[in-house]
Amino acid sequence: MNKEELEQALSQIEEEIMIMDGFEEAFIGLSLRCGQPTLATYSWEKMVDVLMDRDGMEYDEAVEYISYNCLGAWMGELTPSIVLPLEF
Repeated sequence: MNKEELEQALSQIEEEIMIMDGFEEAFIGLSLRCGQPTLATYSWEKMVDVLMDRDGMEYDEAVEYISYNCLGAWMGELTPSIVLPLEF
C-alpha cells in the first residue's frame, strides 16, 4: 500500500488519523479506545523490515532509528501507536 492509497482508505473514517510517512507497508490497522481518538497503528517488526529493506539499515540501526524517531516522538493525541511483539 502506498501513501495515497492509505490516505484514501483512512478518509472514509469520520475522524482525523495521523500517519507516519514512509511506513505505509508497516500499517496494520487502527487502535480504538472508548472516548479516545482513533490511532493509526503500525507493526514494530514491519517497521524494522522497511528500514532494513528500503534504507539498507542493519537490524540494530533500524531499532535505534524507530526507538528515537518514532517511539520517542510525541506529536499530540493523534500520535500513531506501534505494536511491539512479546515473546514468552
